[in-house]
Amino acid sequence: MNFEIMHPADQIVTIMERIYACGMTTTSGGNLSVIDENGDIWITPGSVDKGSLTREDIVRVTPSGEIIGKHNPSCELPFHSLLYKTRPDIKAILHAHPPALVSYSIVRKVPNSKILSNISSVCGKIGVAGYDIPGSIKLGENIAKVFSDPEINTVMMDNHGVVVGHSSLFRAFMGFETFEYCARLEINSRIVGTPRVLSDKNIEAYETKVHPITEEFVPEYYSSDEKAIRRDMVKLIRRAYTQRLFSSTQGTFSQRIDDNSFVITPYNKDRFYLEPEDLVTIRDGKKEAGKFPSRSALLHKYVYEKHPEINSVIIAYPHNVMAFAATDTEFDSRTIPESYIQLRNVAKIPFGSSFMQPEMTADILSPSTPVALVENDCLIATGASLINAFDRLEVAEYTAMAIITSKQLGEIVKINDEQVEEINVTFNLQ
Repeated sequence: MNFEIMHPADQIVTIMERIYACGMTTTSGGNLSVIDENGDIWITPGSVDKGSLTREDIVRVTPSGEIIGKHNPSCELPFHSLLYKTRPDIKAILHAHPPALVSYSIVRKVPNSKILSNISSVCGKIGVAGYDIPGSIKLGENIAKVFSDPEINTVMMDNHGVVVGHSSLFRAFMGFETFEYCARLEINSRIVGTPRVLSDKNIEAYETKVHPITEEFVPEYYSSDEKAIRRDMVKLIRRAYTQRLFSSTQGTFSQRIDDNSFVITPYNKDRFYLEPEDLVTIRDGKKEAGKFPSRSALLHKYVYEKHPEINSVIIAYPHNVMAFAATDTEFDSRTIPESYIQLRNVAKIPFGSSFMQPEMTADILSPSTPVALVENDCLIATGASLINAFDRLEVAEYTAMAIITSKQLGEIVKINDEQVEEINVTFNLQ
């Protein structure tokens, strides 16, 4: 989907649908706006159900202050207007009250964006605006003052929520979604242990990692098998996004085609709107011409070369299981038999292994270790098929959620060694 050619009203409706569907706003909460080339501000209406907006509901406010539309604009129009005047580079604004960020807002703290490698690069420098009455000129002044720093695009609001401004509404949504994920991840990390924070050197290493596969080939055709793989991958990628196992631009699927080729998700494209033609084929170590595969493509290549039993690899960042990647707490799958059968022995490996030592990372995976956690980075799930790898991703996240919840109920009783051996024998596990 190309946001650049979408009408501002359609952009607002599309992004609000995603925010509402993900539980990051309420029927009455939050507002979005876009300023166009004429200086007109297109903004969500006040007191209209955010879960059923249409393009006809969006209000247009001209530079002279004329209001065009069948509703009144959001009461927060004053801070949107002032922010556009303060920062001409900002062309879209997103404001909402997702629970995790509100939790920080009401204790006057800011989530630590250095808890995972990709968060800081997406969110950048975070500002804080002091409290005032919603819709007031003073609130607008508080927010605009913080945004006057050109390095700040994300601002926490005391006892209120968050504002993100960016060059496009989609870029604002990316920052908002990532920052909300950061808040949920840190909350869960504090439940299971003490969050481990990355150094600036670690983050720089992640941000400067390059695309490892540069040579290209031009495919003469796509086989029926590859077409089916592309179709099935897109369906599961969208499911992963809907279940919040992926974010808009984070999360990688790949599927083996044969001994020398596989299909993988592209770099930095919205996972929710991926189509089969967006996926990238890697063949004999070369990428499909004109496309950019995920930067983890070399890791996937080594996994397929070293493990003929693996036909699919998923790299993801679900916030429950990543709480264990962001702390020193062990992630133990011996909670219920089904979790152990799917996940077995989950390895935890140092930060940077997946992109600085991909061959070594591939060696760690095995039938008894089909899943690995990379510290402060990602979860790697493998499987004999795409659905098998996806199932392991789901089971890992649901198991982590159960462990985190159980910590508030009492002491966890794990399946013991004798019971594990009985499961191994019964299900012929290696």
